[in-house]
Formats: sequence, structure tokens, C-alpha cells
Amino acid sequence: MKNLTIHSKPSARGFTMIEIMVVIVILGVLAALVVPNILGRPDEARATAATADIQAISNALDLYRLDNYRYPSTDQGLEALVKKPSGTPEAKNWNPDGYLKKVPKDGWGNAYQYLSPGEFGKFDLYSFGADGRDGGEDLDQDITSWVVE
Repeated sequence: MKNLTIHSKPSARGFTMIEIMVVIVILGVLAALVVPNILGRPDEARATAATADIQAISNALDLYRLDNYRYPSTDQGLEALVKKPSGTPEAKNWNPDGYLKKVPKDGWGNAYQYLSPGEFGKFDLYSFGADGRDGGEDLDQDITSWVVE
């Protein structure tokens, strides 16, 4: 019986200049199509980010409630998701890792508003939108947890 040994030569082939140029052209075309759509709508992107933040904070509040049987009070605020709160209601089973790494700001750099108990549900969580004031229309419209959920 013969021992068959197969020797393969490692490929030392790299990319050719034409292949690299084709990739650069494709990336340029994609950037030309996508970037204006993103840069032309910064307030819409901020509103979308605020909606996602509100959903994430709402989920963290629900986890807090599962551990501690109640939502943090309005006085304890959203900081109760980052560090153990004092006051009432007591956070008896607060997760030492917290529920959020930090409390985010909305897309316009303002704090999210939090009320517990809320007027519209278990809690009210909202951003005042682009104008930073209650109410408004279009991009100035408030972004709320009771519409998100």
C-alpha cells in the first residue's frame, strides 16, 4: 500500500487594483444614496431614537418592578434604574448590577420625564420632543410611553 501525500501550495494571491477600485466605487455609490437620506432627516432620527430609548427604559422599569414589586416613585426617578434608590417604596431586591448603565437623554439632550403612578398607565415616561416643551405638533410633538407600548 502506498502512502499518498498531497502537497498543496498556499495561495499567495491578493486583491488586484481593479477589484479594489470596484469595491471603492460600490461603497461610493452606496454612500451617495444613503447619506443624504440620513443627514436630511436628523430630527426624525432623534425622534426614532427617543422612541427606542423609551421602550428600553420601559423594559428596565418592568424588570425593576419584577424584583422590587413596585415601580420607582416619581421622587426616586429613573436614577433608581442605575443606583439603588432610597426612600419609599423601598427597593428590597434591587439588582446590584442595576437595570441600566446610565439614564439616557433624549435626542435633543433633554432628560426624559417620569411619573409614577402615571396619569395614563402604570407609569408615564416621555420626551417633550424637539421644542423641549409640553405638547406640540410634528417634530415638536411629545414622544410617550403610552403610545409606544
